[in-house]
Order: sequence, then C-alpha cells, then structure tokens
Amino acid sequence: MKQTMKKFIRFTASVATGFILLSQTAIAQQSLEELANGDHRSESNKARNEYRHPVETLEFFGIKPNMTVVEISPGGGWYTEILAPYLKEKGHYVAAGFDPKSKVNYYKVNAKKFADKLASKPEIYGKTQVTIFEAPNKLDFAEANSADMVVSFRNVHSWARSKQTENVFKAIYEVVKPNGIFGLVQHRAGEKKPKDVSGKLGYIRTADVIKMVTKAGFKLVEQSEINANSKDTKDYKDGVWTLPPSYRLKDKDREKYKAIGETDRMTLKFVKPATL
Repeated sequence: MKQTMKKFIRFTASVATGFILLSQTAIAQQSLEELANGDHRSESNKARNEYRHPVETLEFFGIKPNMTVVEISPGGGWYTEILAPYLKEKGHYVAAGFDPKSKVNYYKVNAKKFADKLASKPEIYGKTQVTIFEAPNKLDFAEANSADMVVSFRNVHSWARSKQTENVFKAIYEVVKPNGIFGLVQHRAGEKKPKDVSGKLGYIRTADVIKMVTKAGFKLVEQSEINANSKDTKDYKDGVWTLPPSYRLKDKDREKYKAIGETDRMTLKFVKPATL
C-alpha cells in the first residue's frame, strides 16, 4: 500500500511538473506574440510584421526568455522593441550598435536616436546593455563565449561592401558560446538577378553567405523560407532600397513597390560547435 502511494505521489509530481513546463513555454510564445503587436510599438512598425515575421523568425532561431542575446546593429530598434522586453526579466539583451562618439555623422546621429528611444521607456528598455559595433576597428562588442545567441538582420551587404565580412563573422564567432546560435536574415539574390551580388544593391546569394559564415567556424543548422517574398523581382536600379520601407524613388511607382512589399530574404540558423 505504501509503495503504491509513493508511486502515485511521484506520478502526480511528474504530471504537475509537466504542466508547469508546458505553461511556461506557452507563456514565452504568447509573450513574443504580444510584444510584436504591443501598444509600445508604432502602427508603422507593427505593420512591418507582415514582411519581417518577427515571432516566427525568433522561434526558428530557438530563442528562450532566459538567454543572453546580442543583436548586431539594431538600427532604429525595430527588433529591440521585441527583444528587450522579452529578455528583460530572465535573460539579457545586448544591443551592439553605433558609436555615439563616432567621427561618422550618420553613426553619431543614429546612436543618439537609439539612446533616446531606450530612455523614453525605461520600463521596457531599461535593462538593455548598449555596446559599440563598428567594423573594422570596434568589434569588441561583447565578452568571448558570452552569448547564447547572436542575431543579425539585413546587415551582411554592408559588411560585404566594405570588405569586412571575414572580420565581422570571426568576431561574432568569438562572442557566441559553444553550442550557441547565430541567426541571420539577409536580402537574397536570385540565380540571375540582380547581376551585381556584391552587396552594392543589397542582395547577396545564399550560398555566398553560408560560405562566409562557415569559414568563421559556424555550422549551418537549418534554412527557412519564413521571410521569402516571391514578388520581389530583384531587378531595381536602386536595389533593395527601391522597395518599402525605404522607397528611394519616393512617389515614383510607389503603389507598384508597395504591392511587392519588402525584399525576399534568406533566414539562416548556425551553431558554434562545442568542439572542433
């Protein structure tokens, strides 16, 4: 009788633990969804969820709320609006962006804008750690083997144009923990269009990006079509900036480009091997 009762108690405890774990997972997933559509985000930023699929992308990368996550070049903070509050309680969010003391005015101005954004809502962004990422000389943006995950959204073409891909991916590799993840989204070139896949037009071939990243030591885990867009013809004189949200041609054919939407993008998940 006592043995039966002990087994029953162990079984009950096991079931309760299972329910708790399932509940925590559901809360984490719901939290991403709620944050992506939260009131703290502007309507224009939320409208871009249709093309950027932040919830699906972050879940594909395997994000968890207790991770240390570094975002490379957060720009205006589009993903910061989701990552910072998601990681605030149990994890750690590092925004590796522009130097506010940079000699390049564009970097200095945008670093100020990002800082102002964080300061405007300390209850949401107050725990964000801001570091500096500027290739080639400022790549010490986080401690070695400190990040469970590093993410980069639409940055590779910039590094390719300045011939800094090797330096950047080596630096990212150093920061990621063994068995940690590097998640990457990038404008994707087609087989024939555009003719220039150097990054000048923003488009790069998937095979070329994979080659760059694996050269640094990462292993490709999986590819996803989450951010694919078959409407993107990739034959624009002004490259990716022709499409929204940039609209480099301003009002010229604006409705045409609005109907296409944002660019076709590769979504790649890499891992840093535990041992070589």
